Amino acid sequence: MKSSEKKKISIVTPCYNEEGNITELCSRIRETMKHIEKYEYEHIFIDNASDDNTVQIIKSEAVLDKNIKLVVNVRNFGPVRSPYYGLTLASGDAVILIASDLQDPPELISDYIDMWEKGFDIVLAKKPKSKESWLMQKIRKTYYKMLSYISEVPLENDATGAGLFDRKVIKALKGLSDPYPYFRGIVCELGFSRCTIDFEQPLRKRGKSKASVYGLFDQALLAMTKHSKLPLRIMTFSGLIFGSLTFLSAVIFLIAKLLFWDSFTLGVAPLLVGGSLVASMLFFFLGILGEYIGMILTHIRNLPLVVEKERVNFDED
Repeated sequence: MKSSEKKKISIVTPCYNEEGNITELCSRIRETMKHIEKYEYEHIFIDNASDDNTVQIIKSEAVLDKNIKLVVNVRNFGPVRSPYYGLTLASGDAVILIASDLQDPPELISDYIDMWEKGFDIVLAKKPKSKESWLMQKIRKTYYKMLSYISEVPLENDATGAGLFDRKVIKALKGLSDPYPYFRGIVCELGFSRCTIDFEQPLRKRGKSKASVYGLFDQALLAMTKHSKLPLRIMTFSGLIFGSLTFLSAVIFLIAKLLFWDSFTLGVAPLLVGGSLVASMLFFFLGILGEYIGMILTHIRNLPLVVEKERVNFDED
């Protein structure tokens, strides 16, 4: 089969300050693709304005291997927008998203392709087991269960975001106008046929994780506001229930006071406790409402996913 007749696999790797992992990642992907001869491939790195030697190392790799391409962002656009944008740059018949920290084993690429050849449009990497701490595993599983419960579409628990996506899935992603997308939810919401491949996620060998507590909290709220109206409904029902209980309590206290005018005293404690409870609920619900309003504001501004600084090894039109 001639090279021009081969189908193409695009591999997309978002990165930020991963100088210790890039060389090994490129080597392992090259070795994996060497054994999948019926496909040609491209390996696209999208760098979020790293301030270490990540960009220089990728450029060195790109000189030696023309399959490697690089996009450098003008600033760090975060772990939500940059990977999504990288997927839209891919030109392959199938696109594989893989992390730069080596916690998504590149050797799974052949498994992704096998399942794609069997007819699945989406093949997701799933980590039911991980070598991270027991506490973090428990937190993640609890979060995924809660998200699945409130989500309006079935989501894949324990999916890492890595996996393979058919060209028509990428085309659908390009057609969406979402400046701050929750990728793992969108691929499930689109409704394409999908399957999962289980693996045990290894610990990071080099470098530090860029996932901060705030970043994880941001993605959790993003998933909630993008895929569920249940929190808003809870606010409405809670308002009705507590409003009814307040009215009922007021009537009971009024009757008790009228019947036992001299002996019945209202007291300060119930007022303080009740007032504190209502105030706490109001602030909590205002916070949830603010998240939804903030998401609307993000959509209205309609900013680009990222802004590019430079490209390497891309064909100029």
